[in-house]
Parts: sequence; C-alpha cells; structure tokens
Amino acid sequence: MLVSVIIPVYNEENSIQAIIKKVQSVPVHKEIIVVDDGSSDRTPQILYTISGIKLITHEKNKGKGAAIRTALKYANGDVIIIQDADLEYEPAEYLNLLAPFSEPQVSAVYGSRFRGKGEFILSSRIANIFLTFLTDALFGGKITDMETCYKVLRKNVFQTISLKANRFDIEPEITAKLLRYRYKVVEVPIHYTGRTAGKKIDWRDGIAACYTLIKWYVS
Repeated sequence: MLVSVIIPVYNEENSIQAIIKKVQSVPVHKEIIVVDDGSSDRTPQILYTISGIKLITHEKNKGKGAAIRTALKYANGDVIIIQDADLEYEPAEYLNLLAPFSEPQVSAVYGSRFRGKGEFILSSRIANIFLTFLTDALFGGKITDMETCYKVLRKNVFQTISLKANRFDIEPEITAKLLRYRYKVVEVPIHYTGRTAGKKIDWRDGIAACYTLIKWYVS
C-alpha cells in the first residue's frame, strides 16, 4: 500500500525541516507532497534544500484547503494522510492510523486528540468540543474530534467527496461529507501538543466552520 502524505505549508521556517524529517523516518511505503502556500518567510528556501519530497508552490497564499486540494491532484497513494507543518502532531502515529485500513469497509481514519493525550489550549479545547458536538448532532455521527489534522482517507473516497473549501473550513467539509455519505470512519487515539506561537486559526475560523457544517447539512 502506497501512502501519500500531504503537507500544506505556510510560514513554517522554524519547523518545516523537523516535521519532514519525522515523516521521512516513518517506516511505511510513502510519497511526501509538500505545498508551499505562498510563504513569505524562509520556508521556500528551506524546502528547496530538502530531497525526497514532491514540492508544489502557490505564488500567493490561498489557504489550507486550497493547498490540500492542489496536493490531491498529484497524490498517487492508495491512502492519503494530511499532516500539518508544525510540530503539534507526531508522524510516529502513522502506523496506528493506517492499521484499520486492513478492513476493506473502513473508508477513513481520524486521529482523535480527545481519545488520546491532547494538550490543548483552553479556548481551542472548548471550540473543538462545540464544533464536534454540532457535527454529530447534524449528521448523526459519533466523532470525538472533528477538527483533527489527522484525517486519513482512501484516495477514492477523497475523489468522491469532491472538496470545495479553500481555508480551514476544509476540516468540517471533509467530516460533513464523510458522515453525510455514510462512509465508515474509525477513530484512533493520538498524542497532541497544542502551540500558541504562530497559530493561524482564530474565532473567525470557528464561525466559518459552523457555517460550513450547516451549509452541507441543508444542501
């Protein structure tokens, strides 16, 4: 099984080398697709020095969702993992995240910070609990962590759900469509260490997430 690891990147000069090294060290058959989403710091220069990755660039910042959708066009893997470019999530979790795909009926695996050991910022924890509750209430799911970065889907499932979002609203869009179309989603406990420096999500993204969930519920 070939695994495509998609890494959307925007201004992560302090962590990008470390996270790619961690991903490269995971003992799975994989390709690493990095999309530099119009970074204005030293991230592009650093990426050009790293071998063993497929690098795609956006001339200007378009958002996490746009970067993921660009990367999907180049993904050859049977299964696709989304990996944030900071160090909040640990790539060593890949083996556990991929294990459920031995069952053909499993379409997606989520790494749940709430089932595992998540060190959240308080405001982030509250927002995630509310958004997950809203997701489950609207779509009849039993997800514990809708906003997790670790969304691992079979490639054909990504192709079927036809993503549209450009920014952080990609997270609720993926989950809403998986639940709406009755795909089997399995959750695996993961470790997580939240950061405050360089965080790019704020209250406006929470409102956008609510809007996205309701939009895909009524459409």
